[in-house]
Amino acid sequence: MERSAVLYIFSGLPGVGKSSIASRLAAYITAAYLRIDTLEQGLRDLCHYDVTSEGYRIGYRLVRDNLRLGISVVADCCNPLTLTRREWQDTALEAGAEYINIIVHCSDASQHRQRVEGRGCDIENLTLPSWDDVVNREYHEWNAEAHIVIDTAGKSPEKSFRELLQALDMPPGETLSDEAENGWFNS
Repeated sequence: MERSAVLYIFSGLPGVGKSSIASRLAAYITAAYLRIDTLEQGLRDLCHYDVTSEGYRIGYRLVRDNLRLGISVVADCCNPLTLTRREWQDTALEAGAEYINIIVHCSDASQHRQRVEGRGCDIENLTLPSWDDVVNREYHEWNAEAHIVIDTAGKSPEKSFRELLQALDMPPGETLSDEAENGWFNS
């Protein structure tokens, strides 16, 4: 029996709460989880060269393999360019899967900056971007592509996650309370 797979494409600047929400979704729906930061740092560590688009290129191939097996995938990346957005969507379509674009942002610049400057890193050897790196990063505005937008300003990771589940028309199930989880653990 063939299952219908979905590619959940997370996009947004560093420090907005993207990885916190994306990893929760992957666990919640039992999907494969692909984090571009992990791929790119692995390439830096193993191949000892400056990584540009290679993480995305490898990511597309890994995602395509899983989607073809009927396994849904959560892709966690900045996805800053119109080109990368189109390539993620094409990857899903080539595999015969659906895709959903999910944009995560923090509309409160002060809160966003605090997250960027105060967060820890769970990827060995990865140097996190500074606030200046984040605000000066090339990031194309979203145009006509259909997407879900989650604004994490003033919300706990749990509240943002529940908002995403509602937007995806998924039942809330067993999630943590806001009191149990009130900090951003990776962004």
